Amino acid sequence: MSVLAPFLLGLISVSMACSAAAKPRAPSQSDMDHDLLEVTIPQLQRFYAKHKYTVTQVVQWYLARVDRYNGIYRAIETVTRSEALAAAAREDAEPAKATTVRGPLWGVPIVIKANTSMEGQVTTDGWAGYTIPGHELVAPRDATIVVKFRAAGAILIGHTNMPDFANSDTNRSSSYGRTGNAFDVRFSPGGSSGGTVTAVTANMALLGNGTDTGNSIRMPAATSAVIGVFPTRGLVSIAGIAPLDWLLDNTGPIARTVTDAAIALSVMAGEDPLDSRTLDSAARAQPGPYTRYLKSGQLKGKRFGVPSFILTGAGIPFHGLPAAVPEDIAAKQSADQSIPLRPETLGVFMRAVDELRAAGATVVFDDSILPDSFARIASRVSTYSYVREGTERFLNVFGPAQYRGVAEYEKAVGAPLGAPIIGEEPSNSQIGDVTISQIDIEKDPDAEANYHDPRGRTLAAYLEPLERLHLDGYVYPAIQMPPPDETMPQNGALSDGPHSATSWVNMIGVPAVVVVGGYYRGGLPFGLEFSARPWRDGDLLGYAYAWERATHHRHPPTLVEKGLLPNAP
Repeated sequence: MSVLAPFLLGLISVSMACSAAAKPRAPSQSDMDHDLLEVTIPQLQRFYAKHKYTVTQVVQWYLARVDRYNGIYRAIETVTRSEALAAAAREDAEPAKATTVRGPLWGVPIVIKANTSMEGQVTTDGWAGYTIPGHELVAPRDATIVVKFRAAGAILIGHTNMPDFANSDTNRSSSYGRTGNAFDVRFSPGGSSGGTVTAVTANMALLGNGTDTGNSIRMPAATSAVIGVFPTRGLVSIAGIAPLDWLLDNTGPIARTVTDAAIALSVMAGEDPLDSRTLDSAARAQPGPYTRYLKSGQLKGKRFGVPSFILTGAGIPFHGLPAAVPEDIAAKQSADQSIPLRPETLGVFMRAVDELRAAGATVVFDDSILPDSFARIASRVSTYSYVREGTERFLNVFGPAQYRGVAEYEKAVGAPLGAPIIGEEPSNSQIGDVTISQIDIEKDPDAEANYHDPRGRTLAAYLEPLERLHLDGYVYPAIQMPPPDETMPQNGALSDGPHSATSWVNMIGVPAVVVVGGYYRGGLPFGLEFSARPWRDGDLLGYAYAWERATHHRHPPTLVEKGLLPNAP
């Protein structure tokens, strides 16, 4: 052996030892479980700043939870594993300099609802018709909010399950199946954002987006102890989201804490030429970031009214009723869709009212606060005539090259698009003797009578008690009942989910937020909803934050690896 050999071997040994010393110690599973279960965005960013974890390690931790639990709860329809790991590796490779400015969601694993376009992924919209081999709706570009999420540094780990076209209060899809409630897989998580709420509350992702046409962010958030934000319509673009009813649709964040929701909303908000309702938002909205409004004690001295019609359960037909529908038919439709407030829900709501008062707020019960007459006014905000227009617009920009419109889909596939998104449902297109035909709203001579005027009157009726009684907003149960057990018939039939009386929020586009309001005796969550004046989203999040700090109701579910109904119909 050369006399240099021992010296060289020594150098190699020292070099290897130095390399090993420079390389961060691989974190233990127990450390990661302790740190990342229920982690918030600010906490995660502190871990990154201290170099405790890499983005890849964090993404792998979340993907491992998906692998472990998604087979039972079926929250995530498409796991974008390779794309997420590649994005994490890119972020880990970025030079960490003192001058480096990272986005507010840098390294944050999130999920995206399956009706929201992700370039190169199939936008299933929950419907098997968009997944037919050779005819998939592969998104040619990202939805506007997805562009914003990526620019903010978020890591997209998958598309969450949802019912077909977001047209249900439970979470069964023809493209993937049933999603279970993370607090008890037998029970419904609600729809149509049930996949996102189950993924987020089960810590399969840190946050996600939901969409809401009649209650679809807020109602599932209420079943699952998460925060669901319905922004003022126009604060956040819906471009690139497959519509159910584009005049009612909205999107917002779903998170485990108000702070995380506020950070996400700050990323999502902004004007977008692809969504005309956002174009004056900068001048009308409270300025961001929305974390500036999050202060303890924000409930002290505030006054909230309880909508009378929610307590009575007065119904508001989905999509509303055009002016041509006679009053007697309209009254019957509303009666048929009334949703009584269940006694157990009223009980837990009243406990929440006591907690609000203990936090310094005044809660006003008065028969004149949004009475049944308000529900009747809102029932006349008619939108069904225009649903096909929204579908045509969406496919024109976000459809695949094979079909950029309704007729092109039918020609390519040899079957029609789903009736709910082209305006051909018998229950909605024929009401008594009145036929509701499809027309572009800009060309409809009856648009003023059917949509613009009743919407204006409904908004005025919403604002009137706020001014008269000097209220800061409204507070009410987010849904009219506990989550139903989907192993048992409900009212003699397969459960179609829990139901709410909150579609009026969509009709007038005012902001609303659901917080963790407590729990039923059996352990399932109860959601408390606040709503406020248009464009006061920051104030609303401030109330939600103060509630969260005063009550600390949120706790994670205990998940199972085997359970009932993972593939229930």
